[in-house]
Amino acid sequence: MSAPVFVDAGVASAPAPGATYVLGGPEGRHAGVVQRRRPGERLDVVDGAGTRVLGVVEAVDGGEVTLRVEDVRHEPAPAVRLALVQALAKGDRDHQAVEAAVEVGVDAVVPWQADRSVVVWRGPRAEKARAKWAATVLAAVKQSRRAWLPPVHEHVTTRGLADRVREVVAAGGAVVVLHEEAVTPLADVPLPTAADGSAEAPEVDLVVGPEGGISAEEVTALADAGAVTARLGPHVLRTSTAGPVAVAILSDRTGRWR
Repeated sequence: MSAPVFVDAGVASAPAPGATYVLGGPEGRHAGVVQRRRPGERLDVVDGAGTRVLGVVEAVDGGEVTLRVEDVRHEPAPAVRLALVQALAKGDRDHQAVEAAVEVGVDAVVPWQADRSVVVWRGPRAEKARAKWAATVLAAVKQSRRAWLPPVHEHVTTRGLADRVREVVAAGGAVVVLHEEAVTPLADVPLPTAADGSAEAPEVDLVVGPEGGISAEEVTALADAGAVTARLGPHVLRTSTAGPVAVAILSDRTGRWR
């Protein structure tokens, strides 16, 4: 069974194998107090940017867990980045979509205030809601044992999303709007090729609408900005399902699952 994962940005400067590392803060408390980890158990600590420390618990002192470092690994960034642009949805369906997409392997999350979104992020509520999404992402990273922590960007309106589409496409990426009336299957949409050398990895954004669907005006605005439309298959999926399924398809197409 794989070792549980805890996230601590400080582990990026962890000592070499054979030395000790102290996991403190909220993650140390979660490991030592909530989960009651004990000496001899194995833990992985990641920094959220590809560094993974494999260790064995030597001692637990309340909210501090001392590990004996066995190995330090650096997992490369994906050759093609995948971002989920998830419309706000009621009944926590947007949270379900984000959680599953992160477990599948998405690299970034963008909350979208779509025209038909029943949920509205405004004022202080917006930052509180975004923090809840970030907590969902963190939990999903730990559940799936990932070494990379996807950022949750500021939420965008359709106008802001159109601006983002232009930026992604101009940088050599692609934006795909999932739509039930689209003709091209997602499996056949042309994707950017992996970057060479030190060039920044190209990005593919997947846009998923709310339960009421994406309006014709939104489809037009995003298409005019450079996005393409695609369908997942013969069935209409919920907003909580479409994103994770799409991320799984593109994860296979871009080679990260092979």
